[in-house]
Amino acid sequence: MTGWQMLFYKEVLRFWKVSFQTIAAPVLTAALYLLIFGHVMQDHVKVYDRIDYASFLVPGLVMMSVLQNAFANSSSSLVQSKIMGNVVFLLLTPLSHWAWFVAYVGSSVVRGLVVGVGVFLVTLGFATPEFAAPLWIAVFAILGAALLGTLGLIAGLWADKFDQMAAFQNFVIMPMTFLSGVFYSIHSLPSFWQQVSHLNPFFYMIDGFRYGFFGQSDVSPWLSLGIVGVAWLAVSALALHLLRTGYKIRN
Repeated sequence: MTGWQMLFYKEVLRFWKVSFQTIAAPVLTAALYLLIFGHVMQDHVKVYDRIDYASFLVPGLVMMSVLQNAFANSSSSLVQSKIMGNVVFLLLTPLSHWAWFVAYVGSSVVRGLVVGVGVFLVTLGFATPEFAAPLWIAVFAILGAALLGTLGLIAGLWADKFDQMAAFQNFVIMPMTFLSGVFYSIHSLPSFWQQVSHLNPFFYMIDGFRYGFFGQSDVSPWLSLGIVGVAWLAVSALALHLLRTGYKIRN
């Protein structure tokens, strides 16, 4: 294997060896969300005039699981390496900043997609899936996981301890995820909050991903693709700059 392939393999193996925690637990959490919200709201909420609430909820829960686990993978790995001191062994290798970026973000995409597939398989017992535009499903799943994996990389470089990483996740990632339309269509919100939702890039990931299932969405999938793509390029440029300069990993 080349350098980046070995680091990628190491990162995938890291989360796979504790798959009960990193894969099974998020799948169970998403299933509980669907069981509770789907049962309570099933007869009270109708979306797009033809889609029952449980079916509407499935893509949002799948994408939410993909995003949260992609972020958790790269951020927790870097913070753990820094705290335990074994990041020095990576710094001794001739790996370029590109190799670090591809390995950490790539492994985050893998974990996010594995969890997403697991959540989708579990939800088959609750709702009948539709696949109006499968290509859009794949594009937004991969791009969303890459964006959150890159954000996790930045958070892992910035954080010096688990408390800081948890703060980033709890006060930035979690609110933006839950306020992105996972559990509702933004058309059900007052006009002011609809405008606020349009400022949230997570909304476009959820909405574009949901379009792949139903062929309907709150905004154009091309607009969502453009915003998510630009956001990923921006955070990738920042992450590569931090890796190249050795931000908080080289003294």
